[in-house]
Amino acid sequence: MSRLLIAERLTAQALAGEPLRSPAAAAERLLAVQGQDPRGARLAVRARTEGVTAAGVDRALTEERSLLITWLNRGTLHLVRSEDYPWLHALTAPTHLASCRRRLQQEGIPESDGERAMKTIEATLAAEGPLSGRDLRARLGAAGVRTEGQAFIHLMFLAAARGILVRGPMLGRQHAYVLVRDWLGEPQPVDRERALAELARRYLAGHGPADDRDLARWAGLPLRDARAGLAAIASELERGEDGLVELKGSPEPAPLPPPRLLGAFDPLLLGWTSREEVVGPHQVLVTTNGIFRPFALVEGRAVARWGLAGGKVRIEHLDEVRARDAAALEKDAQRVLEYLGS
Repeated sequence: MSRLLIAERLTAQALAGEPLRSPAAAAERLLAVQGQDPRGARLAVRARTEGVTAAGVDRALTEERSLLITWLNRGTLHLVRSEDYPWLHALTAPTHLASCRRRLQQEGIPESDGERAMKTIEATLAAEGPLSGRDLRARLGAAGVRTEGQAFIHLMFLAAARGILVRGPMLGRQHAYVLVRDWLGEPQPVDRERALAELARRYLAGHGPADDRDLARWAGLPLRDARAGLAAIASELERGEDGLVELKGSPEPAPLPPPRLLGAFDPLLLGWTSREEVVGPHQVLVTTNGIFRPFALVEGRAVARWGLAGGKVRIEHLDEVRARDAAALEKDAQRVLEYLGS
């Protein structure tokens, strides 16, 4: 990957160039931010915005209702704008249903119990929602549905795939579940062809230049769907000599950003078929069981990993860096603490 391509993608990702001004703007640019690590999702917003705090993300989830988290794309939790949820769900959820059934079978949950759980979840949230996962688990247990092990989370996954619930407001430190129709209103029909076109357009806004395989992998959709989406917006695209495409009028690549700490599951490692040019030899940043660790970015490449413990950020360098870059990372560590309210 050339230095120019790295700069183009960092600019698309809002890691380089003019910072964004709100959590919703970050979600709009990226379309979907992997969100199973709550701190990681909030740190993805931090790295791309200015004048925002983690508390601001919580307000967007709770008071503004402009953001939500649910299972989308690759079958994992994602932070998205509420207005993007209906069409993203319509595109990606059908690919999850078979996986939901298989995982529930593996957990020893018969189909009849799964259906009883769906009715219980819907009725309970309609009467009592929003509810924390702990409270919803208790209601399912009272209804005679087993929730031990991974059964509960896979029941939530199934309910999300069916469009019953999403993770909406924060209740203290707990992210509560809500009924989609109560939180967002009754769903409207989604035109699949138009949705695929919007998927391609919005993906490239935050990830271009890229190709059809990058889009398919990121969205968790078949390659034919990625190609259909890109074909639908062909008149809006420019193709480079390397075969990658971007939207016409995309901003010129900005200078590489200053040293910065990025959180777990940062979108920079998840947007394309290869992350090699960012990670390089430091495969320790992505474990064999799919955990993406927090890392430090210097000149577009990962040079360290970091963690937060006891109210302090500890940076472990994986490459030798210039003293001024190491000092800049320490200053950014302080900004991380301020952002999180630590």
